[in-house]
Amino acid sequence: MTAHAPPDPRLADLLARSSALHGHLCPRQVLGVRLALLAGETLGLDFPRSDKRALVFVETDGCFADGVSVGSGCWLGRRTLRLVDHGKVAAAVVDTRSGRAVRVRPQTDLRARVRAGRPEGQTRYQAYLDAYQTWPDADLFDVQPVDLRFDLAALVSAAGKRAVCDRCGEEIVNEREVVQGDETLCRGCAGDSYFTLL
Repeated sequence: MTAHAPPDPRLADLLARSSALHGHLCPRQVLGVRLALLAGETLGLDFPRSDKRALVFVETDGCFADGVSVGSGCWLGRRTLRLVDHGKVAAAVVDTRSGRAVRVRPQTDLRARVRAGRPEGQTRYQAYLDAYQTWPDADLFDVQPVDLRFDLAALVSAAGKRAVCDRCGEEIVNEREVVQGDETLCRGCAGDSYFTLL
């Protein structure tokens, strides 16, 4: 395995931020930060951002998602990060102005290549951590242009939009209400709930 210089001068600072947020630095955080930087570069967006120009869909939670947030500047609280829980270390990044989107994922044989090239005595964990920080993007990731299967403007919504559910009386923000007949309902009352009241 040949060592390479860090691919981006921002990497050390972003990894320190991710480590502080997460409590330690792990390989998936590194992948998340690097993946975000690569997606931004591919779309011509400077990352990390503090505006709403980018929207990120992470396909798993945990360390990887923390790294993607730090690298992109996209967060749940800013409404610029969404979890689409497919259990995959991958993310799609969308330029909300142009609508262009890319999905970035680690190459399918990446872990095997890292294990095969690790020095004798080095743990797999440390091998992943080292490789993910130093290998060039082209050896780590696949980038695929994608089309979104939903209305981006409807997902983003508009600030200040509120409704009240006619059944439960709870407030609904971001145009997530459902109209059934003459009723305005929250998704739960419309039958799309993730819980059952006891």
